[in-house]
Amino acid sequence: MAAEGRSEASAKITSFDGEGAVTLTVGATSFVVLPEVGMLGVSLTHHGREFLDLHGGVAAAKAGHTTGLALLAPWANRLDGDVYRVGSKKVDLTNAVVHRDGNGLPIHGTFVGRSGWEIVSMRTQTGTASLVARFDATNADEVLASFPFPFEIAVGFTLTHGRLTVATTLSATSRRAVPVAFGWHPYFRLPESAFEKLRLSLPARQRLVLDDRQLPTGGEVNEPANTAKLADHSFDDGYRLGRDRQLLLNGGRRRLGIALDRNYPYAQIFAPPGSDFVALEPMTCPTAALSRGTTPIVEPEERFTARFAISLT
Repeated sequence: MAAEGRSEASAKITSFDGEGAVTLTVGATSFVVLPEVGMLGVSLTHHGREFLDLHGGVAAAKAGHTTGLALLAPWANRLDGDVYRVGSKKVDLTNAVVHRDGNGLPIHGTFVGRSGWEIVSMRTQTGTASLVARFDATNADEVLASFPFPFEIAVGFTLTHGRLTVATTLSATSRRAVPVAFGWHPYFRLPESAFEKLRLSLPARQRLVLDDRQLPTGGEVNEPANTAKLADHSFDDGYRLGRDRQLLLNGGRRRLGIALDRNYPYAQIFAPPGSDFVALEPMTCPTAALSRGTTPIVEPEERFTARFAISLT
């Protein structure tokens, strides 16, 4: 019966906190996403136990704050000031409507809580449930005001028993090339795991040296693979990853792993002192890469796809 139960899959239009939702279920694993609140993931459960932290609730996301499993686009993390340049195009964000950090720097793009997504498909087959949705920013004035590079972004969620895969595709929709700077900001917690037992295992990596505004200076520090007890450490750090791009949160009986593909060569880790969550953030480029002209580029009529997968036990 257990094997048979694991193969049962469904993809349904539902609701969550008064918002339209899509719920994907495969066996004992379920994922809930709000397409019209920035494709926000609000629940990821396995055997009835919640692995996402939705602090502040849906209202926080609608106000532009990260929570749950949040898409950061067109850029993730901070920019280095209000002016950036891509090729010959200069962009000034002085009067743009963007979220800002405590130092006044634009942060996390403009898609947190954004409506306007179109569901492309909802599918099920034995052992799998999936959702694909897209946002066409070609004529979206609010988005283009701070990122004037016409594009379409599509997000695909694929759920199997104990595993969620997230694929994000950025397509250039005009004759202008598009810089790639998106990422995700998932907040994780381990159910039934005491904080003092939580351990974070990281692969060998290069820690990015940051200045007092949390911007990379260009320096890097080599750090070997290790396991840290979260009760004794806090994180707000960016990393350049090597071939091994798997991060693991372990609480004894409960474990959560996140594996990034080659198009997510960077990760940000955020775990404030005493917090009961850990943000393990896939990033296509380091913080402020858009400001410094070092992002990947999608040429006209081309596309860029990056994937990560979350595994639960």
